[in-house]
Amino acid sequence: MIICRTPFRISFIGGGTDYPAWYRTHGGEVLAATIDKYCYLTCRHLPPFFEHRIRLVYRQIELCKTVDDIRHPAVRAVLKFLKLERGIELHHDGDLPARSGMGSSSAFTVGLLHALHALCGEMPTKKQLAAESIYIEQDVLQETVGSQDQVMAAYGGLKHVQFPPNGEITVMPMILPCARVAELKAHLMLFYTGIGRTASDVAKSYVEEIGTHRRQLRVLKDLVGEAIDILTGGKDIELFGHLLHEAWQVKHSLSARVSNREVDSIYERARAAGAIGGKLTGAGGGGFLLLFVPPDKHATVIEALDGYLFVPFDFEGSGSQIIFYEPGVDYAAAEKVRHGESAAGPALGGRGRETRAQHSETGAQHGETHARHGSAA
Repeated sequence: MIICRTPFRISFIGGGTDYPAWYRTHGGEVLAATIDKYCYLTCRHLPPFFEHRIRLVYRQIELCKTVDDIRHPAVRAVLKFLKLERGIELHHDGDLPARSGMGSSSAFTVGLLHALHALCGEMPTKKQLAAESIYIEQDVLQETVGSQDQVMAAYGGLKHVQFPPNGEITVMPMILPCARVAELKAHLMLFYTGIGRTASDVAKSYVEEIGTHRRQLRVLKDLVGEAIDILTGGKDIELFGHLLHEAWQVKHSLSARVSNREVDSIYERARAAGAIGGKLTGAGGGGFLLLFVPPDKHATVIEALDGYLFVPFDFEGSGSQIIFYEPGVDYAAAEKVRHGESAAGPALGGRGRETRAQHSETGAQHGETHARHGSAA
């Protein structure tokens, strides 16, 4: 039995410059942090007592006999990528809802890769997890997603992530005194708008014509450096809030789908109650709203946003982790007999642990190559 815990993230500034269609030519960078809200994935090899060989439990329950029968695209893609066809049982639980702008889809993919590697007795690096999840989402599934969510889910922490055109993604921790981190955290508030949306659908509204948004994306990239200078230079922390507001206005201009009347109304009510700045935490359209609010204005903002869920949070610094591992009983031989295979034959649906590891390493290389050269997504 394996339990993997993978954090969700909040993106401060630079989102949009992490799409391969942009950074493979112009370079990109983001400032983001993971928080103490998690995606949990529990998996094990399914004992051979059932008619089905695969059981998935998420917002739906799937009972399948083969990997190709799986409806969940990410699960199907990852099982094929790792060449895992033995019986599998997988449960997903999340602290926050899907399609809410917190990087939940990538946290799921990173966590799934991490859990299944562990089930095979493998310990992937954070770099490998990030590269493989980027490859799965952008190359295999052809989703219109950036690369920051996978990196943040794998690494965790308060990070400055750079996406150079050559694809050699650089992840740098923000070196700040504890008091400065606490000061930043004390000014942040998170609210759930209740508006669900699919990030890739919102992103398509501006990524497909990303060349027409050069000015906005260059400004967003430049603002990352200014934000880091504020945090590390001992400047008034409220300047960070003003910068968030400026960045939100720039991103707002990328597409009509980045925001809507309800989001704009919530944001303006928060500003009128004392918030200095803020932004939606993902591609836009809904989900969670991050606000920068002086501590003495928190109660006023909560009152002004009555009806919207206030979500207290803290930063976390570990990234994706295996938090429980129990080898259990190995039913591999019994499983072969159950499904009419020779107990002395090859591992069910696989080519052995060494081959899986080699395949995984190849996938990581594909992910890094994709990051270097971008995709048609």
